[in-house]
Amino acid sequence: MQIKRRHLLAGAGAMALSTASGARADDVLQQIFNTRSRSAWNDQFDGRYSAGQTVQTNQPIFSPATLGYVQQAISDYQMIEASGGWPVVPSTTKLELGVVDPAVGPLRRRLMISGDLDRNAGMSNAFDSYVNTAIKRFQTRHGLPSDGVVGEYTFKMMNVPVSTRLMQLRTNLVRLETMANSFLGERYVIVNIPAAEIEAVENGRVVQRHTAIVGKVSRQTPILNSKINQIIINPYWNAPESIIRKDIVPLMQKDPNYLNENAIRIYKHGDLENEIDPRSIDWHDPATPDYVGKLRFRQDPGKINAMASVKINFPNKHAVYMHDTPQQGLFNQLMRFESSGCVRVQNVRDLVVWLMRDTPGWDRRSIESQIKTGESVPVELSQPVPNYFTYISAWSTGRGAVHFRDDIYGRDGSTDLQLSSAY
Repeated sequence: MQIKRRHLLAGAGAMALSTASGARADDVLQQIFNTRSRSAWNDQFDGRYSAGQTVQTNQPIFSPATLGYVQQAISDYQMIEASGGWPVVPSTTKLELGVVDPAVGPLRRRLMISGDLDRNAGMSNAFDSYVNTAIKRFQTRHGLPSDGVVGEYTFKMMNVPVSTRLMQLRTNLVRLETMANSFLGERYVIVNIPAAEIEAVENGRVVQRHTAIVGKVSRQTPILNSKINQIIINPYWNAPESIIRKDIVPLMQKDPNYLNENAIRIYKHGDLENEIDPRSIDWHDPATPDYVGKLRFRQDPGKINAMASVKINFPNKHAVYMHDTPQQGLFNQLMRFESSGCVRVQNVRDLVVWLMRDTPGWDRRSIESQIKTGESVPVELSQPVPNYFTYISAWSTGRGAVHFRDDIYGRDGSTDLQLSSAY
């Protein structure tokens, strides 16, 4: 069921009015803090700690512990909703350390209710070190840069009503239940699409986390289960037909040297002996996309190769894979939905070393040496590693440590969770 933005804003406005007076705000907070289920939360607070548990853990997203914490989070958020929710924080000005502004009061109440700021921090209009630490925690829980500055993106995340977050938690609980109690393997890899993050899990613990670039809305990364069975060092890149039609043809119309400058060669499928000269093709002919879409566009290995140093293969009907990238700056972006469906992996060589650990003759030193040669070498893994592409936009790593991400592909049932549409 879709929740209309105007209904949410109306509800949010009502919540803001209900907490306008200090007495009412204190009543709401007192109800929440006095609830038995919250009594176990740590009430001690200083400039380093917030009310709930730590946000970063080595707990896999698919684990019985995560499932239990999400169930508890649903109970906590039901109680928050029943107590009047949290106030809307006015987004009229940027809030940061040292600022004194009337909006800091609602900000403090908002952070206390969600468990990011301890109630012993007190109420005032001053953005002090307590609030700064709490904001960083809130930002980490929401996949935002933890800079302690309340700007546009933090305001958007903060002002999603508790009723919408509760719905998001329930939706994701169903997804988690299908996997969290299953045996996924002693070693496995999880790609969480909304979080644009990868977990390498071993013996029930996350041993590596990697930032990822996943598919844009128009070319979505699919949900899948498979096994990583091959690593290609210094891979050739074969452009998918969709990229040939949608990207390469328009680029060649603008710049006839594009293919040569990017070391991309054209062949007929099954014939790598006879290269086709790009100058023999009329790139402006309306029939060209249909013609070249049937050809093979292969990029030579090298630093400008679309997959850079390594490609991680696994059988799947979508023809997607994981890989390195020469565009390392993309990993610093807030919204990392830039690919055509495949997954780019930051610090991918660390992941490759872990994947190839049981394959004789391949360790970090030999992998790095092979990369330096520039020669393309496929390596079959002695022990294929299960991998899972999943869509989890809300989960929890502990009491009061609930994570939310942008519902980038619009699968959670409310357009108000597709916050990137407004970025």
